[in-house]
Amino acid sequence: MRQINEERSLGDLFGDLTRDMGVLVRQEVELAKTEMTQKASQAGKNIGSMAIGGAVAYAGFLAILAAVIIGLGSLGIPWWLSALVVGLVVAGVGYFLIQKGLGALKNESLAPRQTMETLKEDAQWAKEQTK
Repeated sequence: MRQINEERSLGDLFGDLTRDMGVLVRQEVELAKTEMTQKASQAGKNIGSMAIGGAVAYAGFLAILAAVIIGLGSLGIPWWLSALVVGLVVAGVGYFLIQKGLGALKNESLAPRQTMETLKEDAQWAKEQTK
């Protein structure tokens, strides 16, 4: 194997550094896109959970409200009181499901943390290359 010992000019070195930085920036942009897509997907799932919670609360309101109010009314409880009790219970379940979805969304960070970390590493690498 033959070794070639070349002296590279400062212009060649800076050209290589510039090209490498361009590649690195493009890779970081792709990483940021990928990371943001993952974050958006997770946020979409949490929003879906909230929507399903709202739909379940509404369906429960319609079905349970009618059946239980009629059942309680037939037991001698005033109709208005039966409606109030059933409405509060169903609304409480719906509130719980909505709060669960909101809590999951608040805990999800949308910042591209992996990209930010690699950008810091890249900045450190670039400093070392110019020394």
